[in-house]
Amino acid sequence: MLSAQSIALTHHEKWDGTGYPHNIKGEGIPLFGRIVGICDVFDALISNRPYKKAWTSSEAMIEIDSKSGEHFDPYLVGVFKKNLPEIVNISRTFADESANVATPN
Repeated sequence: MLSAQSIALTHHEKWDGTGYPHNIKGEGIPLFGRIVGICDVFDALISNRPYKKAWTSSEAMIEIDSKSGEHFDPYLVGVFKKNLPEIVNISRTFADESANVATPN
């Protein structure tokens, strides 16, 4: 399976098997899908949406951390958290000017 195809098909799966579209669980979820799942949620949380204001990166990390072992791969949450300053810098550097990404806290 191509990486892009794997990501598209698996980034909404959850570590505990309650995700979609196939209810894949744990390490049965391809690595790319597990990584992008965390990044996708983080990006959604720190970005303004028509239905919500952007969260700070600290608030988003608290939410992701609280879902470790349920929604997200616990190991990858730790890696994400360890690299949070660099991730926030990257998100700021490449943010669309109209995206209105929250500043970190």
